[in-house]
Amino acid sequence: MRNCLLTFAAVAAIMAGSGVAFAQSVAAGDYKPPRTTWGVPQLDGVWTNASLTSLQKSSAASAVTVTEAERAQLLSKNRYTLATLDEAGASKLDKESSDKLLADKNPARGYNRFWMDPGSDYARVGADIRTAWVTSPANGMIPYKPGKRPGFNVTYDGPEGRPVQERCVSYARLGPVFGNGMYNNNFQIVQTPNHLLINAEMIHEARSIPIFKSQAEAKHGPLELRNFGGDSVAWYEGDTLVVETVNVRQDQRPHITGTGKAIERFTRWKDDEIHYEFRVEDDSIYSQPWSGEQVLRASKEQVYEYACHEGNYGMFGILAGARQLEADGREHPPEKPIFAGLDADE
Repeated sequence: MRNCLLTFAAVAAIMAGSGVAFAQSVAAGDYKPPRTTWGVPQLDGVWTNASLTSLQKSSAASAVTVTEAERAQLLSKNRYTLATLDEAGASKLDKESSDKLLADKNPARGYNRFWMDPGSDYARVGADIRTAWVTSPANGMIPYKPGKRPGFNVTYDGPEGRPVQERCVSYARLGPVFGNGMYNNNFQIVQTPNHLLINAEMIHEARSIPIFKSQAEAKHGPLELRNFGGDSVAWYEGDTLVVETVNVRQDQRPHITGTGKAIERFTRWKDDEIHYEFRVEDDSIYSQPWSGEQVLRASKEQVYEYACHEGNYGMFGILAGARQLEADGREHPPEKPIFAGLDADE
């Protein structure tokens, strides 16, 4: 986990409209991206999307785009801002202060603020202050069909019944559709002439994506091979790298089912920024396609080790509790549904 807080840098203007229109506008501008020895824009490096902006609009915000006045109001009530204020100055060691810090009703206290690295402000896209990465639908919410929000049940019988996030196997931060959260918001990109590797700092997941000469030549693998991160293929459209993903493992909490598709677009449009667009299509669970955009900013930090299971007494306690219930002849707690697509505010 990184213990160095990143300072949020306001992002520059992004053209509205489709990904193709955006790519064309960049190509027509003055900026010339650095290129690899084989002639494509360089995407190599460590990038971050650390921000208080979440995938979906939180209930506290009035809209996806807010005024400076509402931004200040949202910042003053944000749980990370409040945690920072709570911990300003020397720590108090009395019982009352300890009880307050450890209270169950204080959900931001899994860690103290020193270990949190969510960013310090909401993202700016051009002149817009964004409270959500989703921009279509305009309300900034994922358009689930009634009763179609995907999920799975969590059991207590053995480690296999715990969610893959808890088992440090996968966190879905890597996408398709990049996520961001309380910490570990770095992504390392490595390019070769025929592959793109994306390594997420969160759990150190990696996506190895083959790059084809064109969309027509891009071929997905067999349906029987279902991986974390899905089956991704890529091709260039001008200076934009387009990634198409299908067939994601469903225990990853993905944004698409086995019949859905996600499109991501990476455009290096500034020395220290990549414009990242996404579109999700899956009419089995959504009432319409949904899409949005982020800016990935160059990070001076490296991708740090993610030691997820060191001293993990939580898993031991969960499974030991289940064994005690069995020994006592009592029933296990009921299965708890865990839903896909949760953002930082949920």
